[in-house]
Amino acid sequence: MRSPLLDTPGAVAADAPDAAVAAHYGEPYAEQRALAAGEALVDRGDREVVRISGPDRLTWLNDLSSQKLDTLPPGTPAQTLLLDAQGRVEHHLTLVDDGTSVWAHVEPGTGTALISFLEKMRFMLRVEITDMSPAYAVVTTGAPGAGAPAEVPAGVIAIGEDLLVPREDLAGLPAALGRRRAGLWAYEALRIEAHLPRLGFDTDHKTIPHEVGWIGAAVHLSKGCYRGQETVARVHNLGHPPRRLVFLHLDGSADTLPPHGSPVTFGVGAPREADPEAAVEGAAEPGQIGFVGSSARHHELGPIALAVIKRTVPVDIELLADGVAATQEVVVPPDAGRNVTIDPALRRRIR
Repeated sequence: MRSPLLDTPGAVAADAPDAAVAAHYGEPYAEQRALAAGEALVDRGDREVVRISGPDRLTWLNDLSSQKLDTLPPGTPAQTLLLDAQGRVEHHLTLVDDGTSVWAHVEPGTGTALISFLEKMRFMLRVEITDMSPAYAVVTTGAPGAGAPAEVPAGVIAIGEDLLVPREDLAGLPAALGRRRAGLWAYEALRIEAHLPRLGFDTDHKTIPHEVGWIGAAVHLSKGCYRGQETVARVHNLGHPPRRLVFLHLDGSADTLPPHGSPVTFGVGAPREADPEAAVEGAAEPGQIGFVGSSARHHELGPIALAVIKRTVPVDIELLADGVAATQEVVVPPDAGRNVTIDPALRRRIR
């Protein structure tokens, strides 16, 4: 589903898995500033759109996923996760209920697996799942958390600053909203600045919600049971996540950004003996303590990135991201979790 906006003069396609949309239209920093000011829109039409209809849709999704959705008011944007039995993240949904259907968008290439799972979980419930990706494209009208624009065209579904737009209207939407085009690079820079993880970029096959800050935003800690909840509850109440998300300020003298998946190691002069067990088991590089997720060039902050590192790495230690010097800013604190205090006497009796 190649975007028609890629035919705009100056448009440059993004890298996979976002190659169907534009990375920029010739002015990356100007586009980023315009998006931050609410004067631009970003074509994210490679994301996949799923509609879930039927009277049981909200209670059903509430039972399956991490967010409390059974009482979700119409028009209220939400996020939720689908976890495996060990509590590892499989899907991240951004969604809204319009009063008759739940509309959700997910990462490129994940829609088929999501729909397949949901179909298996229907049983006798009154729900209907439809792939709406051929008919609707995701367009973002502001920085993360900006909210919906003041005027939303007819036939468009708003999920906060994200709009689900009929694909036949996509080419004319910038003019209809009076906004300039901004490429995906602009959105990604503002997303990284906001410390928001992206599934498949800032996560891997082992990621649990606590590690990347999805508790609260996409996980409700007081709702009913769902697959993977035992891990979420155990980490929140009794333990700590093994890794934590960090925001990196990268050395601006480097010519390139560290690519996704590149190793994070201790910085030059950092006391490696501070945590002799910090290195990742089975790491591709000696001394690796994590990996780079997303990176971008911000119009004010310069080169920035998100990374996932071992929880025990001290917060004040300099790091290297694929050899580029980086200072870390805490997103998920090392002491996340362990919210229940157990009486030592009771602990002895349990033993």
